[in-house]
Amino acid sequence: MSDINRFFWRCAGVHQETLEKYPEEHSKYTAIGATIFFTGLFASLSGGYAMYFVFSGGAFDWLLALVFGIIWGLAIFNMDRYIVLSINKSKSGFMQLLQALPRILLAILIGLVISRPLELKIFDKEIRENLRVRFLADQRAKIDTLNSTFNKKYANEVALLKSITTERDSLESSIKNDRTKLNYEIFGNKTTETSGVMGYGPYAKMKEEELKKKEGYLDTLRNKITLQQNAIRQKQQFEGILDQKVLSNASLDSAVNVAGFADRNSALGNLRYDANGKVNESNANAVFFIALLFVFLECLPVIVKLLAGKDPYDNELQNQRTIHDYESDTNVTVQKEAIDRLKDTYVDVSINKRMKEL
Repeated sequence: MSDINRFFWRCAGVHQETLEKYPEEHSKYTAIGATIFFTGLFASLSGGYAMYFVFSGGAFDWLLALVFGIIWGLAIFNMDRYIVLSINKSKSGFMQLLQALPRILLAILIGLVISRPLELKIFDKEIRENLRVRFLADQRAKIDTLNSTFNKKYANEVALLKSITTERDSLESSIKNDRTKLNYEIFGNKTTETSGVMGYGPYAKMKEEELKKKEGYLDTLRNKITLQQNAIRQKQQFEGILDQKVLSNASLDSAVNVAGFADRNSALGNLRYDANGKVNESNANAVFFIALLFVFLECLPVIVKLLAGKDPYDNELQNQRTIHDYESDTNVTVQKEAIDRLKDTYVDVSINKRMKEL
């Protein structure tokens, strides 16, 4: 018998000396032990990967993740081993099913727990892209909120700047139209507002004087706008708005790299939905079936144990339990009978002891 088979027998929790008597059962219990071992191995990888994000950035983060992963894997391994060993094949099929039902539910829960971190690794590329989009949207929403709060707090200043800007735009448009009319007057273009006589006459001079006044006033408005913008910018600097910038690609990559387990888990859940809010059936089915795979793997040892009939190894174990139970009960009976026979002797010794005390 190879050392590998014996190792997997230990994983299955069998009594090796008893199992060696029945070679036809060796493969079955090797398979059960291998399933329990690899389930614990997957649990160790899953727990270690999850804890790496918890301790990421700290001292010895990889070492802490490794230690926790080993402990978590051993805990799941021991739990699976107990679940398989606790199924009593001496009972009827229905009673075995009732006995195994809580264990199956526990196995489903364990399968869901160990599958989640591994799903995070499998969908790492999609999760990173989802986090980039979310972080960028959050930053823009933060900037919009700050701007909205600022506009409410300094409504008078903002309204004044808007009013001056509107007046400036209107005046620029008016000056542009008047400049066109002046050119028409000088070059003799006939319109409803020009004489059609070419030359720089009194009307043209009057129009040019009006334009100079408007342009002078336009320069005044522009200076007011500049002063008002500087005043508002100083207030924005004081409120911290100017320090808020849309994240660059490098900043987004850095934020994604330090994202914790909760952020990644949330991003994995968001993969079920498209940007328009509709369910993405492809991603949802992929996440579901990967979780289902680990649940099935976790339940497999229990299912194999239930589906397998009562074999010679089970009968041998049941016989040994019967003998041990009888031996234990007999030993209790013998001890009780011995105590009863020594009862009179105990009484005599107690009487003599009290007589000496008197």
